[in-house]
Amino acid sequence: MIKPYRQSQVRVTDAYFSNSCIKDVAYLKSIDTDRLLAGFYETAGLPMKKERYGGWESMLIGGHTLGHYLTAAAQGYVNPGVDKEDKDVLYKKITDLIDGLLECQAASKGKPGFVFGAKIMDPSNVELQFDHVEFGRTNIITESWVPWYTLHKLLDGIMCVYELTGYENALKLGSGIGDWAYARCSKWSEETRTHVLGIEYGGINDALYELYKNTGKKEHLDAAHVFDEETLFKKVYSGEKNVLNNHHANTTIPKFLGALNRYMILGDEASEYLEYVKAFWDMVVERHTYITGGNSEWEHFGEDNVLDTERTNCNNETCNTHNMLKMSRKLFMITGDKKYADYYENTLINAILSSQNPDDGMTMYFQPMATGYYKVYGTPFDKFWCCTGTGMENFTKLNDSIYFKQDNNIYVNMFVSSVLEDTELGLELIQQSSLPDAGSCTLSVKLADKEAAVEAAVCIRIPDWATGYKLKVEPAKGSWSGEPVSENGYMEIRRIWKDGDKVELGFDMKVKACGLPDCDSVFAFRYGPVVLSADLGCEDMQDGSTGVIVTIPTNKLVKNEYIKVNEGTVEEFIRDINSHFEKDPDELKFVLKDTDQELVFGPHYRKKRERYGIYWYFTDSSADEAGREEERKRRELEEKRRVNILDVVQPGYGQYEVDELHAMEDNGSTGITNNGTSRSADPGGGFVYHMKAAAGEDMLLELHFLREDNGKTIRVFAGEEVIYDKRLHYIGSEEEYVVLLPISKELADKYMEHRTLSDGTQADTLPIGFKSGAWMPSARVFGFIYLLKDYTKQQ
Repeated sequence: MIKPYRQSQVRVTDAYFSNSCIKDVAYLKSIDTDRLLAGFYETAGLPMKKERYGGWESMLIGGHTLGHYLTAAAQGYVNPGVDKEDKDVLYKKITDLIDGLLECQAASKGKPGFVFGAKIMDPSNVELQFDHVEFGRTNIITESWVPWYTLHKLLDGIMCVYELTGYENALKLGSGIGDWAYARCSKWSEETRTHVLGIEYGGINDALYELYKNTGKKEHLDAAHVFDEETLFKKVYSGEKNVLNNHHANTTIPKFLGALNRYMILGDEASEYLEYVKAFWDMVVERHTYITGGNSEWEHFGEDNVLDTERTNCNNETCNTHNMLKMSRKLFMITGDKKYADYYENTLINAILSSQNPDDGMTMYFQPMATGYYKVYGTPFDKFWCCTGTGMENFTKLNDSIYFKQDNNIYVNMFVSSVLEDTELGLELIQQSSLPDAGSCTLSVKLADKEAAVEAAVCIRIPDWATGYKLKVEPAKGSWSGEPVSENGYMEIRRIWKDGDKVELGFDMKVKACGLPDCDSVFAFRYGPVVLSADLGCEDMQDGSTGVIVTIPTNKLVKNEYIKVNEGTVEEFIRDINSHFEKDPDELKFVLKDTDQELVFGPHYRKKRERYGIYWYFTDSSADEAGREEERKRRELEEKRRVNILDVVQPGYGQYEVDELHAMEDNGSTGITNNGTSRSADPGGGFVYHMKAAAGEDMLLELHFLREDNGKTIRVFAGEEVIYDKRLHYIGSEEEYVVLLPISKELADKYMEHRTLSDGTQADTLPIGFKSGAWMPSARVFGFIYLLKDYTKQQ
């Protein structure tokens, strides 16, 4: 198996990468560990030294940030790019947190080994969240959010501390958590296990496997396996069409990370798990991934190869890309397949580097793929999203996948200025890279013993974006008559190296077009390893909120996202796209020529708060004008629908139901997050959302139902008036279908609520309710509920 170099062996010298790490470390230093520990002390019945942080940390998911923090800080501690003073600060914070958690574990009011930091619902039963999950009670304000997910983040951070720093208390702490997990989950019936696995649990299997690797305790291995969803794994492996549709992406990806860790620990005994993961990776990358390497819309996978239709302001949750990179790294180590390294480079640059504000280190939740939006970032101390946590982790480990090793083969996977120290071979490999601004890269060999000679192979990845390359070995003395061997996508230079030897690399870079499978006229562009996006200015940028205080850009603004080529067909234009991009001689910037718009493009990862466009529609004057006009009208109608969306709720996914705006009233209902999200009213019960509405406007309520619920009834209310009361009887062939319900402005105004939210903003909301009959649960409301202005009446 190919092995990574330890982080302590690789020092990044690239200015942009280094700044990202520096900003991240500054943020980690500013975090108050007593506030991170506050919820854990409270749960253990110990006096809190300080109040807990706000945002997600004050809710039923509280404590997840501490786990992320431990991982990020441990990575920073061993990173040679972090100076000693900062390392000392991080180590003190790490040990304070581990020791504080051990104190809480020893005083636990739960069963032995239990330690948890979420908001307490019942001081007499601090494990109540876990009880509720076992019975499918999932109101994230009053019952449970995702306690196993939260525990995964905590245990993952604890194990990272132990493996990177060797701090023994971390292993003691983690082992206690593993013992508690085994004691709980080993007693589950299959019905209880099904309830638990239906709620997001992150990669708790992954963390427990990692724990087992360090403790060797069979109980930890058995506990991990309880969370392996073999039914899902086998469905994905079968290649079944649309198998990921409506699955929450960042619930699903970590499940497969756990499967991969099972294989890495057990080997051939679990060989099928490797095949499951390889099939999943292929499915996500080939059917669900945008040019940046990101995936998902509103946190969920859609249908296979449906990507253009789902470009919005809420694509590509950053946690997804974080976890896909972890998976890609391990798959490369196992298989040596270059495709995983190609994906890693592309996604690290264009999704991860792109997610951080280089000025202050804050990071993004969603990364919009719809043209005309812009980047929005979290805040240091009052949000603490999941993506805040993975954002902490991403930038203290930028050095961990540049180089790998197998025997005496050194793999160069990324072209980033850096220094590799291989103490076994007694050499340093110094990389100086001009990418992406230019295509040159130099690798210099420095030996510990200047008079020595080292036999090794340097294997250099041939990147998928290179349209050509040159390689030249320049020995410090004499000449080299050998030739590099091209094998499996790598240039292998096997020789006896001496101090001062160099390898000169030159890559040819051109602009390339990348389309989407569900539209043959939409394109995005790459230059070398970087995705390009067009600059669209900073006019009228209005931030909003979705879910539980997740910040998003709300208003799309683009003059015209349809570009008409001046001559020839779109196909001809795209085939020769490089000739239509005029490169600035002084900086990495391009002007699109020979069209009816002169757009200026630059590296997307370097953009901060300006509006941008990655994907653009192209048209020409070819003969099929009628077909193109029909397609244009379809897109315009879809865009009209999109811009008239007033509000969205995701039934069954608590984060987007019980936030302050939507304030779900649960009068007896059941939420489901497995195989898509949905909510149904229990017999005699119901539920209500308060959805943002437009006073004085006719509106449409868009509901999604499932064909398999035919025969079930549901009543839908706007305010107190019934707008739909039917037994479902869908005769179409689709598994999921849409029902549009008109709401007149007179009806809406009658029940309109004029509210002031806690941040001072004004909101007009309309209660939208759902009820069942007396004896049977209602049909499920599936996927998403949209309230829109009635765009069908607009000119």
